[in-house]
Amino acid sequence: MKKLTVKQKLGFGIFDLGGNLLFTALGFWCLNYLTDTVGLAAALAGAAVMVGKFWDAVTDPVMGYLSDRTQSRWGRRRPYLLFGAVPMFLTMWFFFTKPDYLSAHPVLITMWAAFALILLNTASTIINIPYSSLTPELTDDYHERTSLNGYRFGCAVFGTIIGAAAVQPIVGLFAPDKKAGFTVVGLILGGIVAITTLLTFLGTKEMPPKKEDLPTKGFFATYRQVFANKPYLILLFTYALHLCALTFLQGILVYYTKYIYHNEGLATPAMVILLLTAMICIPISVLVSKKIGKKRTYQICFVVLAIACSAIFLLGHTLGQNFFLGIMVFAGIGVGFSYVAPFAMVPDAVEYDAIRTGERKEGAYYGIWTFIAKVGQSLSVFLSGMILSLGGYVADAVQSKNAVWAIRFIIGPIPALIFVGAIVLVQFYPLDEKTYNALVGKKE
Repeated sequence: MKKLTVKQKLGFGIFDLGGNLLFTALGFWCLNYLTDTVGLAAALAGAAVMVGKFWDAVTDPVMGYLSDRTQSRWGRRRPYLLFGAVPMFLTMWFFFTKPDYLSAHPVLITMWAAFALILLNTASTIINIPYSSLTPELTDDYHERTSLNGYRFGCAVFGTIIGAAAVQPIVGLFAPDKKAGFTVVGLILGGIVAITTLLTFLGTKEMPPKKEDLPTKGFFATYRQVFANKPYLILLFTYALHLCALTFLQGILVYYTKYIYHNEGLATPAMVILLLTAMICIPISVLVSKKIGKKRTYQICFVVLAIACSAIFLLGHTLGQNFFLGIMVFAGIGVGFSYVAPFAMVPDAVEYDAIRTGERKEGAYYGIWTFIAKVGQSLSVFLSGMILSLGGYVADAVQSKNAVWAIRFIIGPIPALIFVGAIVLVQFYPLDEKTYNALVGKKE
């Protein structure tokens, strides 16, 4: 049982300032950037994002398998942080730099968007899968893991705020040339991701695995064992639903403020309010988790977000912008409660498998974790693009009633119903504190 210092926890957590900056910038702005700046039709933009995400999903298990078997003087996971930082910076810049010479060719510009996202997501995989796999290797204490992830997602919220709040002001500095603004966005945000990745490389030290714990099975045998872990599977598909619903909500928020309230600038304060509330609620969620358990804490997040989405759909378009901002405060509670719980539960499920099989294969678990999550995300973005197209969405124009209804439908009923499904599914997760401690032979 290893206790960690504050310095070690911050060294671990700082990575997710950059990681969540990337996740948020793409989540809120990727589809809108491709439709309103690059000039793709909504369906084509959604298809390009889906291709990039599917590729990303496929590479995650491969990266997990490789990092489990990596041996170096820096450990199994940290070398990928060192050598993946610069490619992450370059691919971020490349994606946010529109190639004007392809603009007149819809097929070619769509292919460019898909290729740029494939490169960006590959660079992200190289650093994110090994990083996520670090959690169970830094400490094996049940509550220390919750605390560790509290630091991680405290940093994550700062990154999320930067990713949400910085894009629009930076682009605005170059108005009316949005293209140049997004290029600078890629340079600045990509640089932050690279720097925080290197800081985590320098600020962490892996516990060396015991030789007998190293995985020996082949690729398919390894993943057969992963899919035989029932607690992990329940949590895996719950998190996939979680991210799927959140992707619908994130991706359409800019469209909602721009075309429902005719105030595109409202998107940034709405995101900041949401995320500041979430930041306040992260440490509260850690305390709540110790009182009522990780599973119940995770369910609170889904209940709050389902109510928030329903309220926006039913009342947001009639009660106006102040009501919408109030709902962002309420939704921020749910977002805050969503950060720590799942990532504190995964190591417990991984430990369950290590005790059962005698092998440690964290990379394989986190590879599948992000694989399933990204499949869900890719489908969400693709369906958002299709629904917008079916509704008759036209970029930078007055939208038809069908297009307005499509935007409301994407931000409301779809994510709300998915969050309800997540509430039900995670109820079956069996590893509470008592069960986990009994499993690892600790005294209750």
